[in-house]
Parts: sequence; structure tokens; C-alpha cells
Amino acid sequence: MRRIRVIGIGAGNPEHVTIQAVNALNSCDVLFVPTKGAEKEFLAQLRHDICDRFITARQPRYVHFSVPTRSTQSGYEQSVGEWHSAIAAIYEDLLAGQVEEDETVGLLVWGDPMLFDSTLRILEHVRANGRVAFDYDVIPGITSLQALCAGHKIPLNRIGMPVEITTGRRLAESWPDNVDDVAVMLDGRRAYETVNDPEAVIYWGAYLGTPMEIRLDGRLADIGAEISRVRAEARAKHGWIMDTYLLRRPAKESDSDQ
Repeated sequence: MRRIRVIGIGAGNPEHVTIQAVNALNSCDVLFVPTKGAEKEFLAQLRHDICDRFITARQPRYVHFSVPTRSTQSGYEQSVGEWHSAIAAIYEDLLAGQVEEDETVGLLVWGDPMLFDSTLRILEHVRANGRVAFDYDVIPGITSLQALCAGHKIPLNRIGMPVEITTGRRLAESWPDNVDDVAVMLDGRRAYETVNDPEAVIYWGAYLGTPMEIRLDGRLADIGAEISRVRAEARAKHGWIMDTYLLRRPAKESDSDQ
């Protein structure tokens, strides 16, 4: 039976790759690498660089494929479901046509496969379709949130206080209830600009772990416009941007166990 290894490779720095991930890479016969657009081309090259650095066993075959663009014509949940189905169909075709029954496939996932990544959901779509039989395992990786907090030298959580991890789309609707610490990923709309709390602090980072990494922090009211300016310049320069940030409001005395 075909085997798939879903390998978290960290946020961009090759030194984020764990020993477990290195061993998994060296067990693969085939590596699927997505390529499309400036962002995907950059990330594909980083995947190749990581493999060149760490694969010392037999050289795997690289199978490149284009990732379809998610439609914006229908509602969000419907468009995401259609997008996942389209990628699942690509995986099915690649597994059936490019991978022998006894071979192992590596899927190199940015960050960690369990946090804001759809690979595991898509593989379950493929399994449910029943066209190709396979088994798979998952190797965790360092996330952009970990890289963000390490770069800013801060813990993700405050003592006795929860952290909510959400999207820019959700933050733009409202600050989540019952939390003062919000980690935001997948923000294509600069949702931090909608936050009105004058005491909120932001720890922002883009291209985390890569040579293009940028970090800014301070009171959101003071630095929000600067983040937007730097973000726009970086996106224009590179053709894409991938950023994340942590927002904190002052803790009420009753919120903490301190």
C-alpha cells in the first residue's frame, strides 16, 4: 500500500526542521511540491533547499503540481470546500499515476500540518473517495506563531490567561469574546486596523523564518499605520506576503492568576 508522510518543515528557516522530519524525508521515494505564483515558487525553492540539505539517502523523485486558485464567487465555506475537493482530485491523480503501490510519498507542509493547514482534511477527502488506497502519518513542525514569539522574545500566553488563534476575517468581525490575547493568521485584509482599543499592543511579523523576515511591535495605536506601510512595501517588492501577529489588551486583575 502507498504511504504518505505529511511532514511539517517549519516556518522558513531550514534549522526549524526537526530530526524526526529529516528522518521522514530520507524515507520518501517521491516528494509532491506545489508550484504556482510568486509565493508558491519561493516556497517550492525553499522546499528544494531543505531537501538538498537534509536528504542523504536515496534521492527521491520530485513531482511538481499547480495549486488551483480558490474561487471567490460563492460563500466562504462553500468556496473552501470546492477548493479542497479540487486539490483532492489532483492528489488522487498524482497518487494513481506517479506513485507505485509500495512507494512512500512526502508532502512537505509549511509550519505544522495541524495549525491552519488543510492537508489532513484534503487527504481525508481522498481517502473517502476510495479511488486510491494509502496510509499516512504526520510529523509536526515549528509554526509561524512559535517563530513570531521567539523573534519578539515573548511567551505566547500570559499566566492563567487563554489565547485565541483566529483569522483576520474573524477579527474584522469583532474581537473574540472572553480573551485579551489574540493570535491572528491568514489576514489578507489588515484586520488589526479595525481594533479600536487604544491600549492594545501588537507583535507583528512577516516572512517569518526566511531571509526576508520583518518584525515590528508596539502599541497598535502608535504603530498600526507603520505596519500597514511596511506590509504594503514588502508585498509590492516580493509579489506576496505571509504575516501573522499577536494582539494583547491590558489584563484586568481578575483575568490572571498572578
